[in-house]
Amino acid sequence: MDDSSPRTLRSVFREAENRRRAIETSFDARSPTASDELNAAIALYNEALQLVAQLSVLSPNETLEDLATGDLPYLLADYRIAELTQRLPTPSPHDRGRALARARDAYERFLHLLDAYALLSPAQARLFEAYTDDPTGFSTVPADPSARRDSKIANFRAERELRQRLDFLRRQPGYADDDEHDGEEEEGGRTIPGDEEAVREARLAELALCTHNAFQGLEGLNREAEVLARAPVPLMPHDAGVDEDERRRRADDKRAADTERLDPPLRRLQSAFGTGGGPLLTKEGKPLQPFTILGSRAELAKGVFRPGHNLPTMSIDEYLAEERRRGGIIEGGGEASGLQPEPDEDNIDKADMETMKAREWDEFKEANPRGAGNTLNRG
Repeated sequence: MDDSSPRTLRSVFREAENRRRAIETSFDARSPTASDELNAAIALYNEALQLVAQLSVLSPNETLEDLATGDLPYLLADYRIAELTQRLPTPSPHDRGRALARARDAYERFLHLLDAYALLSPAQARLFEAYTDDPTGFSTVPADPSARRDSKIANFRAERELRQRLDFLRRQPGYADDDEHDGEEEEGGRTIPGDEEAVREARLAELALCTHNAFQGLEGLNREAEVLARAPVPLMPHDAGVDEDERRRRADDKRAADTERLDPPLRRLQSAFGTGGGPLLTKEGKPLQPFTILGSRAELAKGVFRPGHNLPTMSIDEYLAEERRRGGIIEGGGEASGLQPEPDEDNIDKADMETMKAREWDEFKEANPRGAGNTLNRG
């Protein structure tokens, strides 16, 4: 077969399905090739959709009975795109938001297509109507906290039952996977390996399971969008690269070094605290808004790197000398107080004073003998 010949819809879709199955079995989001693998599979599904449109395989004027069994898998192309797009690794919240928007569009195209072919069950039709009325607030569970748990359990059971039914149908003897068999190309269509009724029933069951998961995916998109809405706004533009970010950072550092500002400008502080800008004083000198008078920038600069505690301004010896000069130190006491100074024999007045003091003490002891004041132990 010539490689330059155009590929058929069947071959493109089969390659896309094989890539998707490989991603589901051995996908590592931390791998450097994860994004390339996902984008390659998404590109194949988009190519398949273009071929479907060119060949008019799907038509809004048809019903489910008009749709061939071999063409049923093409209804899942948009669902596969949405599913793979949600798994794309994104470097920023902005890029993640754009990826979620693309996934939402693919989910909506998938549900609109199923609704046109009347493939939605009554419960799914009600969910689709609720989503159409409020896409960003859509949820498969009620807002009442008491009923949310029961609704989540019901959704889990419904998904489990759909999976079990699909596995059961695929295990039937008459079922054969059309993607694993080439079949025989005939005029007006392609033969289906195995029992066509069994294959058709299994593919309709797969569509029902994917429809259920699509509503769950839309609800997950809304929850994730709420989280992204609370993400902080980046200071740099979204399209700025690493080199641009580094260049702006160096320019800001150089500007800060040139200005040598210790504090933000006064107008920025005023706007931050809601006091606004404008003059501080009127022409007559009347204050218009509160302000604080500070020292010069040189004095502020000296105190930037000082320690948090107050440093001493004098030594211990200097402090003791200053206290002695002010009379704040009482000298004497202790063992030195018991030492009697040597009498000065030349100072007659002081000698007479000491003699009179000794006589008065002797007279006091004679008038007050030892124990005279003890009145408690007398008989």
